[in-house]
Amino acid sequence: MCGPYRLSHRKQIIEEYFDVSDWQDDWSPRFNIAPMQPVPVIRQHPKEPVRQISTMRWGLIPNWARDASIASGTLNAKSETVANKPAFRDPLRLHRCLIPADGFYEWKRTARSKQPFCFEVNNGELFAVAGIWDGWKNPDGQWIKTCSILTTTPNAVTTAVHDRMPVILDPVSYDLWLDPGMQNIAAISELLKPHDARLMRCYPVSSRLNHVTNDDADCSRPVQFVETQDRLFL
Repeated sequence: MCGPYRLSHRKQIIEEYFDVSDWQDDWSPRFNIAPMQPVPVIRQHPKEPVRQISTMRWGLIPNWARDASIASGTLNAKSETVANKPAFRDPLRLHRCLIPADGFYEWKRTARSKQPFCFEVNNGELFAVAGIWDGWKNPDGQWIKTCSILTTTPNAVTTAVHDRMPVILDPVSYDLWLDPGMQNIAAISELLKPHDARLMRCYPVSSRLNHVTNDDADCSRPVQFVETQDRLFL
């Protein structure tokens, strides 16, 4: 997953579901959240068992980076190699987070174009994607917080469309994933598995999704999809 996703629930519902409060940032339902845009991120307070939510930019900039250009290549982190990559290994150990969503998109290549599909859990319920974050100080001395989404191998629902999928965490694993005191990478890595395909569905959506300026409910409404093949003989 390196494309857009959806978070169409209202702010109050998100706060209640993830047991967070005091969300200072404005939020309106989004249907086409694109890379490099601000996204809601949930962390645990470093000294108290309290969840906090704030907005970060999607595209991780490591604290040691010389400039922000690295962010375009750190939108996602593969769960199989995240512990070994210089940009990701410290955030995996120290800066884990939840990234709320209620749908994500992938494209299936057809004979003539690419068809977008929406993937949901339990018919559009909220879920959390495993994320990592870091802070980076820009040349003006301003701290910028950024994040990356962890991906894994596809399950039976996603494999027909794409060879990767985001790590969708089981709600019972939220506390362990967020716990800043948990630095056992082997134990954490056990959570980075494909989500249960029996709890997921996918359906084709409009090509309006291809344009980042389109961000409304029509982007994720089901459409009819007829896959055609090139004619072999004229």
